[in-house]
Amino acid sequence: MSTSNKTTFSSTLGVIMAAVGSAVGLGNIWRFPYICGKYGGGAFLIVYLCFVFLLGATLMMSEFVIGRRSQHTPIKAFQALHPKKAWGLLGLLGLITSFFILSQYLVLSGWTTDYIWESISGNLAALGSDAGAISNYFAQFSTNALRPVIAVVIFSVICLVVIMCGVQKGIENVSKVLMPLLVLLVLVLCVRSLTLPNAGKGLEYLFLPDFSKLTGEGVLAALGQALFSLSVGMGVMIVYGSYMPVNDNVFKTAMWITACDTLIAILAGVAIFPAVFSCGFDPAGGPGLVFCVLPNVFNNMGGAGIVFSTIFFLLLAVAAMTSAISLLESLTATLLEHAKVNRQVSAVLFFLLSSAFGILFSLSIGPLSNVTIGHAHLTMFDFVDKLNSIYLPPICSLFTIFFFGWVMPEADIKDELSNHGVLKIGYYKVFRFLARYVAPLALLVVLITGIMG
Repeated sequence: MSTSNKTTFSSTLGVIMAAVGSAVGLGNIWRFPYICGKYGGGAFLIVYLCFVFLLGATLMMSEFVIGRRSQHTPIKAFQALHPKKAWGLLGLLGLITSFFILSQYLVLSGWTTDYIWESISGNLAALGSDAGAISNYFAQFSTNALRPVIAVVIFSVICLVVIMCGVQKGIENVSKVLMPLLVLLVLVLCVRSLTLPNAGKGLEYLFLPDFSKLTGEGVLAALGQALFSLSVGMGVMIVYGSYMPVNDNVFKTAMWITACDTLIAILAGVAIFPAVFSCGFDPAGGPGLVFCVLPNVFNNMGGAGIVFSTIFFLLLAVAAMTSAISLLESLTATLLEHAKVNRQVSAVLFFLLSSAFGILFSLSIGPLSNVTIGHAHLTMFDFVDKLNSIYLPPICSLFTIFFFGWVMPEADIKDELSNHGVLKIGYYKVFRFLARYVAPLALLVVLITGIMG
């Protein structure tokens, strides 16, 4: 296999911090807790844990192995591991997926960044407990022609600076700071949330098993969340795998990342829903929860509400930052490998492109909302959201796991997992079965269900 001269992460901790940062995003903070409660609390959690450790971790390990074995970014990685160059198109699909996800992610991240200032300045607190006023405030902000765009640019510039600093000095060092900060912030919010009156109702919503709510739809929701909560299906983990030290234990690293990602998602639920129920609000998913319901919750905490509102949106911004950095790095590293440019030029180019698309998607919510796509008349933002949630990552994951399970030489896989014969891989037969049969079938189910839905 090719051995490039590019830098690597300095340690296993660096790999874990960077990969956990990539996996932990905005979806962990609001989507996981919401669907957990919606589909049976503890009952959903049991099913989710089975899926995430058996299938999600399998996908992650497969991408790590492809990346480390090839020592390349996705396009060249598939080409290096199989003589048919057409497999490079799969790497290109991952590149396209990363780009569209990053462009949309910048919009949501920009909202989060702006709301840090809205909390600190007291603008959110000034709205009091008027749910209508808070909702209108968010609607006016998100449809504004200027403010969201400024927020997108500010957030993007911060990501650019990190990427320009490189793998170790940029991504690894920043991840080692931001991930402990994220955990600290979520723990502070957990303590405050659990000390509120009637906080137990929120814990019941999250953890009390209600198997009557665990329908077929709930099982599919658990499967979908497990498969796509670990930043797989977009080439990021292939890039990070190529940065992984040769003596790293791929299995243990993947398990640590999966466990940390899941733990943070659960802690986010503990931080959010006891407070929501204590203040008498109904939980709602997505932006409705984050930008409309929670500001009202914080405003009901009295003077300390400004502090905890600021902490929460800072938490969201940290989660968004670590994910966006990984997506921008995937794009930057790919261009760096394929063109005769330096890291700074590559990073700036994708910063400009992703920011331009992010601004376009942001404007499609407001001034350009009359520009629609397809028979469903979707806005550009809604169209790319559908593309990112239903089509691109599942298709990319499906072909990647097929390549890993049926095309890549088994001897190469065993050699990489065992660190050239040093480590025992007693789990291999189970892992191989999951990669060849179970994971592809699960991805097909999720893909078909998403398309038909």
